[in-house]
Amino acid sequence: MKAIVCTKYGTPDVLELREVEKPTPNEDEALVKVHAASLNAADLEILRGIWSARFTGPLKPMHKILGSDIAGRIEAVGRYVKHFRPGDEIWGDLSFPLGFGAFAEYVCVPENALRLKPARMTFEEAAAVPSAGANALQNLRGVGSSSPSFLLSDKGKIQPGQKVLINGAGGGVGTFAVQIAKSFGAEVTGVDSPSKLDMLRSIGADHVIDYTQEDFTKSGQRYDLILDVVASRSIFDYKRALSPEGIFVMVGGSGAAILQAFLLGPLISITGGKKMGIVIWKPNNQEDLAILEELFEAGKVVPIIDRRYPLSETAEALEYLEEGHARGKIVITME
Repeated sequence: MKAIVCTKYGTPDVLELREVEKPTPNEDEALVKVHAASLNAADLEILRGIWSARFTGPLKPMHKILGSDIAGRIEAVGRYVKHFRPGDEIWGDLSFPLGFGAFAEYVCVPENALRLKPARMTFEEAAAVPSAGANALQNLRGVGSSSPSFLLSDKGKIQPGQKVLINGAGGGVGTFAVQIAKSFGAEVTGVDSPSKLDMLRSIGADHVIDYTQEDFTKSGQRYDLILDVVASRSIFDYKRALSPEGIFVMVGGSGAAILQAFLLGPLISITGGKKMGIVIWKPNNQEDLAILEELFEAGKVVPIIDRRYPLSETAEALEYLEEGHARGKIVITME
């Protein structure tokens, strides 16, 4: 089978399209013929060899085939697989600790990481959902957390009428977050580059801010929840933009911003009504995926796909993702 292989850390041009051995499923796994996969920031982070990736692979990637989000059709199942059979159309997430492997024609997936694909959802749409959609949902549902820690609880739900700001709203997680927040009845402000603002309005954002022209932390507006996908500011800037009981949640950002969230978030949360920190992402949470299915079926959440690349052009797709111009998700299709 064909696969995109990564044998060393570096830029996307270190990736190679190779013929590799087709995998055989273990007794608790299904062999999936991949129809579509999607890119996530984690793919770039592993490729680049950031510090967290080097815990498992100090000198080279532990897993040679990247990619976590898949949609496809089951070709074979192990003897202990109970809920799936050959021919089933599925979607799933192969994030750590499951070993990745989505950028290939076939991959073996544990049964508990699979879910039947909604009939109305295309393979490309299904591949766009598992990581970004669940990440957005879990972070938004962190509203109402009483935890003083930077590890904010994912219990509770965003409330109707709350003012929610999403920074980096035009990317993969952000486009899901805008639509999910609207489905919960929030008043949503999306922040991104000028080329993405019309798209944000089209998916329901009540207000949009061009970050090249306005700093939302200095506008005087206060928000009940700030969800930042590309955090780069001081944590005290975000604190200034929160309502008295507001919550700041970091989904992704610079190393300095993440360090501040770990070190200063707990102190700020303890000393006042504002909560600041990180929600620990839980891949393959079946309850969350069921909610995303319901929102899709109701027409309230639609995966936004910017570009599609064939498997052989995965390196080019990652280069485009790294540029930061993608509006929504980038999908890899099988030739």
